[in-house]
Amino acid sequence: MSDNPDLSTTYLGLKLSGPIIASSNPLAKTVEGLKSLEAAGASAVVLPSLFVEEVEAEELEASQVMDIGDEFAEFTSAPLAEVAMDNVGAERHIQRVKDAKNALSIPVIASVNGSHPGDWARYAAELINAGADAVELNLYDMASDPERSPDEVEDDYLAVISDVKKVIGDKQLAVKISEFVSSLPHFAVRAHNAGADSLVVFNRFYGPDLDLDTLSVVPTLALSTSAELPMRLRWVGILSAQLPDLEFAVTGGVHTADDVVKSLLVGGQVAYTTSVLLQDGPGAITTMLEGVKSWLSENDYESVDELRGAMNMSSVEDPHAFERAQYMKVLNSWA
Repeated sequence: MSDNPDLSTTYLGLKLSGPIIASSNPLAKTVEGLKSLEAAGASAVVLPSLFVEEVEAEELEASQVMDIGDEFAEFTSAPLAEVAMDNVGAERHIQRVKDAKNALSIPVIASVNGSHPGDWARYAAELINAGADAVELNLYDMASDPERSPDEVEDDYLAVISDVKKVIGDKQLAVKISEFVSSLPHFAVRAHNAGADSLVVFNRFYGPDLDLDTLSVVPTLALSTSAELPMRLRWVGILSAQLPDLEFAVTGGVHTADDVVKSLLVGGQVAYTTSVLLQDGPGAITTMLEGVKSWLSENDYESVDELRGAMNMSSVEDPHAFERAQYMKVLNSWA
């Protein structure tokens, strides 16, 4: 039994105190919230995403408001109040990066969220210049246009990855994807070649609901549960065996120490968590880390790095257990 296993690791070229990263969540919107995540043991934080469409709309609206004073004589003697641009559009996210870096000793990962080629690269560069230690590119897109082929959708993604990678200098790039990519292994290879240093598996899509009283389509938020983890374990277990030079982060369904251990066993470099933090507070990270350390100790592992990949597709006795051969066993397992 190892008395004091080492939880430290690396991810995106960053030295981390442990394998748990606090992914983007409301706590990361304030310095106080960020400090609470660090104090609980988060080894890095992902800041709230800069949504390209949102910041562009905010900046356009602010610009239009300021232009009014120039166009109408009645504002000459009593101009409109000056718009605080430091809280509008991209500037709000840039300031958030600066505040986080000033307040924290752990790495700060900036997130950029969009769906089509455009200004992603510019925003990513601005966030890196503000001090972000790495960038996470969140490919949050519903391919609903019947005129766009799967190849066109993926080519757009790859163009964005390449553009962003070119402008962030020596910083590394994580790409957050969904399970709806047609051929994940093929796309993973192309994404890595385009500049992705890590794949974050998987994005959670929040589907709309229907309000039967107003007959309207409304947004809905459902927090994850550990029941969502197996899909992530399957694909990281497969992909980490196929692409040993590409890092993987597991996100979606990480709620317990066991979930973190499983994420590492299949080849995840780190595990992201959010929903359990919203349910139980930042202390959930402390509880998970204590559980991970206990598991490592009880199973004679000296470190999380020693554990990583011990049960990916290339390491298990029956690699087909990660694939469809398991389907009939699952169906027949219900008693």
